[in-house]
Amino acid sequence: MVRIYSDSTCDLSKELCERYNITILPLYIILGDKDYRDGENITPTEIFKWSDEHKTTPKTSAASLEDIAARMKPALDAGDDIVAFSISAEMSNMGNVIRLAAQSLDAEDRVHYIDSRNLSTGIGHLVVEAAELAQKGTPAEEIVEYVTALIPKVRASFVVDTLTYLHRGGRCSGLAAMAGSVLRLHPKISVKDGVMGAGKKYRGKYSSIIVDYAKEMKAELLKAKPDRVFVTHTVPDSSREPVEQVLSYLRSLGYFKEVLETKAGGVVSSHCGPGTLGVLYIEGEE
Repeated sequence: MVRIYSDSTCDLSKELCERYNITILPLYIILGDKDYRDGENITPTEIFKWSDEHKTTPKTSAASLEDIAARMKPALDAGDDIVAFSISAEMSNMGNVIRLAAQSLDAEDRVHYIDSRNLSTGIGHLVVEAAELAQKGTPAEEIVEYVTALIPKVRASFVVDTLTYLHRGGRCSGLAAMAGSVLRLHPKISVKDGVMGAGKKYRGKYSSIIVDYAKEMKAELLKAKPDRVFVTHTVPDSSREPVEQVLSYLRSLGYFKEVLETKAGGVVSSHCGPGTLGVLYIEGEE
């Protein structure tokens, strides 16, 4: 049997993890002198509150070798192989720690590590694809080969509501953040070659521009792999209208078998702030 593991930055919901028997390896969220496990004992709401009170961005770090090994050991003891995913190596050393954990368990030949070259449900897409194959009894080597070929086809982008959090994390200058606030600019952040980069800047009311962002992808979406599309966000429950509008638009295309909504976890929340929303998909065959 093959078990699928992913670090917590895949942003898959508890329901999806249960459906596909996915084990999560939580990164750490560091608030001052306290460490928390992403998705287990800290919520994005608590992260935003702390960040606003302290006017700084929380630090994030890879899980410890001991934590990862402890979560892998039961599957290995049961005789299972593991396919394990991590956030892009350019963004974290989580992948290296996964490999070291496998070595510590003398299981390098049974733990198959995949650098997703992505983040959030850009990883989640790959994890679900792997899990579907695992449920069909596909050997680990074949899962790795299939999923690795999908990595360059994953399209992950987000629009942020505020530049404040990117500024606090050193990813945006103070002047740019101030100008963005005054001009009501909302940059599109895309992942390419394993790193995040800023692209188009939308101007205006967030609830209006977020649907424009989704609609501008129509041609690409209608050529995407049709199994699923993710809408992943940090929008508070009290301000769900933009989320509902994007979900409604994607469903109206009548193209995807599943339009899935997930909440971004602590890592994306820490760096991008509240009100971030992304539409993530896999390119289809030519």
